[in-house]
Amino acid sequence: MAVEPSQDPPQRVRVVLADAARDRRAGQVRAELQEQSGVGEAVLRGLMRTQLSLALGMAAVVAIGLGGLPLLFAVAPSLAAVRPFGIALPWLLLGVLAYPFLFGVGATYVWLSERTEHEFTELVDRKP
Repeated sequence: MAVEPSQDPPQRVRVVLADAARDRRAGQVRAELQEQSGVGEAVLRGLMRTQLSLALGMAAVVAIGLGGLPLLFAVAPSLAAVRPFGIALPWLLLGVLAYPFLFGVGATYVWLSERTEHEFTELVDRKP
């Protein structure tokens, strides 16, 4: 009769009621989205509303930033007469510096949009 080496007993697992409830809630948001229930639609509407407000906010920054320049030059014509580097200031601001401004606004929008989507994904895939 051969004696088998002793095996370690299985690890004990502590089950807490709050952990079980958290597990249910984590899968619940995903299930609500997949079932297209009222709660899932509300969560998705919240994401779309956040993305829309972000887009409108960035559009307002561009409209004020670039649209306000002609108004500024109409109100203060002495600024329009300034010629840094031999180029009229309106041409310099609207023709050259507008592109880095637009790039910066676009990069900020993408970063904020990705952060919002990441937060939404964490909400859906939340694990204990």
